[in-house]
Amino acid sequence: MVNETRVYLIGMPGAGKTTLGRALATCLEMPFRDLDEEIVAQEKRSIPDIFAAEGQDYFREVEAAVLRIVAANQPRMVLATGGGTPCFHQNMDFLLATGTPLYLAVSVPELVQRLRLSLSRRPLLTDIPDEKALTAHISETLALRQQFYDRAPLRCEGTCTVEAMWRLLHMYYTTC
Repeated sequence: MVNETRVYLIGMPGAGKTTLGRALATCLEMPFRDLDEEIVAQEKRSIPDIFAAEGQDYFREVEAAVLRIVAANQPRMVLATGGGTPCFHQNMDFLLATGTPLYLAVSVPELVQRLRLSLSRRPLLTDIPDEKALTAHISETLALRQQFYDRAPLRCEGTCTVEAMWRLLHMYYTTC
């Protein structure tokens, strides 16, 4: 049954992984974890500070390690991953082996609308000068990440709701 496993929410920044993840965890009566929050707690500094001081390679190593620690300590949970989490250090293989990845597939225009006001808080987006450049960056990043996201057995398209995710999970676990 769905409440006996780990549900990993994957997708681009701005897809709603944290917001929807909290609500889904409540609905499923499961603990909720946010991988970025777990990284901040372990490193005792913000993600922008980690990127500025150590760079993306270091961040991705820490991210992979913390992912495995959180999963080892939490046999059932809803986990909001970072947008790039599935794309590095065989993390997608790990997600598939230890739980159920659910891909929140949101269109590029919708992601741009959601992200345009929060660029300064997102290390990989801080140097983007305008909405046109943001659209190009998100399109390129999504194209690179799509191969990883598409490996998720579940996909919630467009305006995803907790009810839609619950139905997907319920159908998946009753047919497996």
